[in-house]
Amino acid sequence: MTLKDKLSADAGFQYVIDQLELMSAPGRRCLLQQEWSTDAHALEAEYGRTDRIAALLGDHPHRAITVIRHQLMQLHDLQGTLQNLARRTTLDEIELFEVKHLAYLCAETTKAATSADIADITALPDVADLFRLLDPDATGLPHFYVYDSYHPELGPLRRQLKAKQTLLDGATNATPDERAALQREVNDLYEQQQHIAQQVMQQLSQQLWPHQERLQQAFDRMAYTDLLLAKATLAVQQQLCRPRLDGGDATHLSGLWNPRLRHRNEQQRLRYQPIDISIHSGVCLITGANMAGKTVLLKSVGIAQLMAQFGFFVPAAKAQMQLFDDVAYSIGDEQNEMNGLSSFASEIIKISQTVERAATERLLILIDEPARTTNPVEGKAIVQAVATLLDQRSSATLITTHYSQLGLSCRRLRVRGFVEQMADVALTPANINRFMDYSLLEDSSDEVPHEALRIATILGCNPQLIQTAREKIASSVEH
Repeated sequence: MTLKDKLSADAGFQYVIDQLELMSAPGRRCLLQQEWSTDAHALEAEYGRTDRIAALLGDHPHRAITVIRHQLMQLHDLQGTLQNLARRTTLDEIELFEVKHLAYLCAETTKAATSADIADITALPDVADLFRLLDPDATGLPHFYVYDSYHPELGPLRRQLKAKQTLLDGATNATPDERAALQREVNDLYEQQQHIAQQVMQQLSQQLWPHQERLQQAFDRMAYTDLLLAKATLAVQQQLCRPRLDGGDATHLSGLWNPRLRHRNEQQRLRYQPIDISIHSGVCLITGANMAGKTVLLKSVGIAQLMAQFGFFVPAAKAQMQLFDDVAYSIGDEQNEMNGLSSFASEIIKISQTVERAATERLLILIDEPARTTNPVEGKAIVQAVATLLDQRSSATLITTHYSQLGLSCRRLRVRGFVEQMADVALTPANINRFMDYSLLEDSSDEVPHEALRIATILGCNPQLIQTAREKIASSVEH
């Protein structure tokens, strides 16, 4: 499973990935091919490399970072050229230039990395000998040309060709036959030059063939360096934290935030409240009033897990993580009109597949208000069934719900919700979120908060509508 496979999991995760400051197309490809990892040692090593790069950033980045970024901006997609080398075909001048330019970028990047003591991180192979092969006149420049020094006849031929071309250009008073004779000489000299140049390019290609794997490694490591630098830059810019992977079978996230939502709130100068949450194997039910941020909480947990297992720092003040085989979502509108499926049908199929997967995989499962679009009796039974089955698995499951009296023994958390004491101005739909407390409380009750009519009243909704609803509730209780 690659990062590309998970980009559609949540728009918030896509937002994070879009914030990466990659310098090259190969860096972008390296990002999308990043593998999901359950190897704690490999992830710790990746976090360590990110940490060391991040230490060189900040308000005054190490000069080496500027140099490396400049080299990465010049890294083009050489995959076609490298494949031609692997197929042992003759490279043309442009492809030989690409090889020489890659060797040049490697040397300059290694030099800068060495000055910052991170050459072991970039781990670029030494391809200086290949640069020298393509730079026989020791110009030290990254461009490529079939130099005269490659063949003893090439220089004299080129001088003759230039002289004949000059003569032809100046022969304005010559007869047509004289000009035709000069043109034939020019053509003949040009063909001789091209024949020798082709021989040179074939010989150079043959000398490069045995080094294709080394060049591929150089290209791949440059692309990875681009990705690693982007990860470290993101960690510094957004103040992400390095996850600890010694959590065993528990995840503890302190000061967790949703990058996309926090950015939006900052733009609108709105308060953003980070959340603390602990996640264990089994099922945890999360309840709370409407507008209490339950869906955002699930998405934030999912983003943090995706980032951690793709080798990123995470959006939290502190993070102690457990590792999973995958993150399974059932969040938002699942309606699939193209397949003719309703919201409920699409949702229940996805949940069913997740239950089946949980029998053989250890998953982080995030389910937002399951069965909310069907009738309450069956909906409640479905929630009970899903929670009962998943609580028997080794997966960790978070389920938000509005159903009360489920009769389940699993852990419960409740979003504290609206706090009227915090309100210091008249409440409106635009500012009510300022007075919501999104913190999570352990809850032993089998009831869910009943705040819908209270919030509707505060928001100034039609009094008759609210009163009629209250009467209906009272009537149903009496019966």
